[in-house]
Amino acid sequence: MTGPEEKMGRRQFLGAAGAAGIMIIKPQLVRGTAANSALRLGLLGCGKRGTAVATSFANNTAVRVVALADLFADQLDKGKEHFDALAARHGYPGIDPRLMFRGPHAYEALAHSPDIDIMQISTPGIFHPGHLEAGVDAGKHVYCEKPVAVDVTGCKRVMRIGEKVQNRFSLDIGFQCRHAPPFAELARRVQAGALGKIACGASYYQSTGAFYPPYPNASPLERRIRTFFWDRVISGDIIQDQNIHLVDLCNWMLESHPLKAIGTGGRGVREDAGDCWDHFDVTFTYPNDVHVNLNSYQGGKALSDVSIRLFGSKGVAELHYKGVVGIYGDAPWEWEGSIGPASPQRGHANIYSADFDSSAEKAAGIFHDALEDADAEKEKAFIASITSGKFHNQAAVGAETALSAILGRQAAYSEREMTWEELLASNQTYDPELEGIDLSEFE
Repeated sequence: MTGPEEKMGRRQFLGAAGAAGIMIIKPQLVRGTAANSALRLGLLGCGKRGTAVATSFANNTAVRVVALADLFADQLDKGKEHFDALAARHGYPGIDPRLMFRGPHAYEALAHSPDIDIMQISTPGIFHPGHLEAGVDAGKHVYCEKPVAVDVTGCKRVMRIGEKVQNRFSLDIGFQCRHAPPFAELARRVQAGALGKIACGASYYQSTGAFYPPYPNASPLERRIRTFFWDRVISGDIIQDQNIHLVDLCNWMLESHPLKAIGTGGRGVREDAGDCWDHFDVTFTYPNDVHVNLNSYQGGKALSDVSIRLFGSKGVAELHYKGVVGIYGDAPWEWEGSIGPASPQRGHANIYSADFDSSAEKAAGIFHDALEDADAEKEKAFIASITSGKFHNQAAVGAETALSAILGRQAAYSEREMTWEELLASNQTYDPELEGIDLSEFE
């Protein structure tokens, strides 16, 4: 059983860095902002997800994408073509060539540019702590995609970075699922006790593989970075980069991080050039001896389905990315947009694949059904935190979720039980230099 001291331990872990700011200032005094004027966004990482999120910012909030940064020139060129067209549709100028930054130091140039207010970080996970620190040190509002880091030392660094924010600007992490209206209502009901005493949970993330073109002229390192969803060091493996959304939703609904984990997994069918596993099977133990299983698979081209079920003394909560969202039992409720019974989505390409059809599925990382409004709502909340002066600081929460997924990953890698305290004491790290990641070749 778990007593009040464990909940206090989590509060201590999150600390002041996990709370949104409460200082209120006049909108016209926010740096770079006048009432009803557009905030200027610089995009770091012009891949599919980065482009999709920046586009959503421009379409759903008072934001203009004015600057681009990327390691590779071809990504910059594609980004400029896309955002120039977007600007033309909205009636403002396209990307100024002087605000296009390429190479391993592009993130620093973007962070220190006086022409942007917001830095959007959509690079591979291993680079997030350094990129995040550059943005914070430059005093920019920062929107950083998950995961905040791929190792324990990176997560600890992000927590220290969060302590620098000190209610001066907003720092958000890209866990948009928390902003999906049906998921938010489900979480509210679960936290209010609709399930009674929760015993256990089951979750699964089953998706098609990630597919890339061959890049025959790329160096080995360039190929690793361009195909980073295949690389366990650069991405953190599938549990850290993709399945982390389910871990975050469970942490949110159960109002805690897991206390320990045990698991297994492997690489049984994947034939790509990387070293990421194609499946994990992990059981997390949360406070009050609540056990939640995470089963994940990434491979092939057949189906995609994502779900969580929580089982309690008074009912069962269920959510799907596409399908049913509801509670069944003593206090029944079902989202009016539920599609049921839930079934796998056949022929649905992985959103991380190079051949993902954004015209058929809106845009990479933006979903229909339960998650259809998640990105837009997340972005609106981030911008509102800036214009109101009620700044966010999600560094600690982002680190907590990343550490939770790492706990499951390391337990599975070792095939033994691992506790939260043991994980934190391990200082597990992916050292870029030792892992052969030297970006100087891209100068």
